[in-house]
Amino acid sequence: MTDQRTVITRRSLLAGGFALTLASSAHAATPVIRIGYQRYSTLVILKASGALEKALAGHANVVWSEFVAGPQLLQALVAGALDLGQTGDAPPVFASAASPDALVYVGHEPPAPLAEAILVPKDSSIRTLADLKGKRIALNRASNVHWFLLQVLHKAGLSFHDIKPAYLPPPSARSAFESGQIDAWAIWDPYLSSALSNSPRILTTAQDIVANREFFLARRGFAESQPDLLREALHQIAQTDDWAQVHKSEVSRLLATQTGLPYDTVYSAIKTRDFGYAPMSAEIIQEQQQVADRFLKEGLLPSHVDIGSTVWK
Repeated sequence: MTDQRTVITRRSLLAGGFALTLASSAHAATPVIRIGYQRYSTLVILKASGALEKALAGHANVVWSEFVAGPQLLQALVAGALDLGQTGDAPPVFASAASPDALVYVGHEPPAPLAEAILVPKDSSIRTLADLKGKRIALNRASNVHWFLLQVLHKAGLSFHDIKPAYLPPPSARSAFESGQIDAWAIWDPYLSSALSNSPRILTTAQDIVANREFFLARRGFAESQPDLLREALHQIAQTDDWAQVHKSEVSRLLATQTGLPYDTVYSAIKTRDFGYAPMSAEIIQEQQQVADRFLKEGLLPSHVDIGSTVWK
């Protein structure tokens, strides 16, 4: 990856507000940005590169924490234990419903509809989406596949109440799936790629159903108190994505190490997805509002969520 050690010093950001902000607190504790990541994301690539630490050297510290899924990551962010994280589309909707003022959207990634799927045993009688009616389906509650499954059912003319959800984190869900305790499993990469090694059948991916977009979320208090530090982190995320988009084989080697999956398995998944940070737009806000509104309509969300009011400006 391009050496980023001099990024801040050559940018007007450091010459202006960023340097002054940090210098003014020279006698206070060194600022810290606490980042939550999952093993299969832009943030794990940024962590491995050390680019953010280099850019912030002498000005702020970086603390990384790993999470198995987005809902757990955002629980930590809402509780004040994190400042920045990356999750799928559904977790921030549920987090905002529970704590309306806790987080803000600060950007997003391109869609990755092939990175999530509903799996069934290869000899399953489930052949169509409508066959999911009455079946026991494993999913991680409030995760991206919760939204995906909801839309799969809608496409089949079903509601969430027509199935028997089994709310399980990915490791437990895989065990239940492979032992025949559940009928189907809604899951995302890298767990999806790993599970395919045992030859289940893909009932459907998210293609033409949902975007499966990842979002970057920040703790509102952090965004308001350390805006320049947040901007620098987002700048480094954008540079990381630019690098990853044209170095997918290197990304695959890194993620294979992180996940323990074979390189070929990871590369087959990575080559189908795009990397590219972008700020929130009116179109993406509306897309995410549809997620919130559908969960509310299905009775799965306790209250209305206004996505526009949770976007960092």
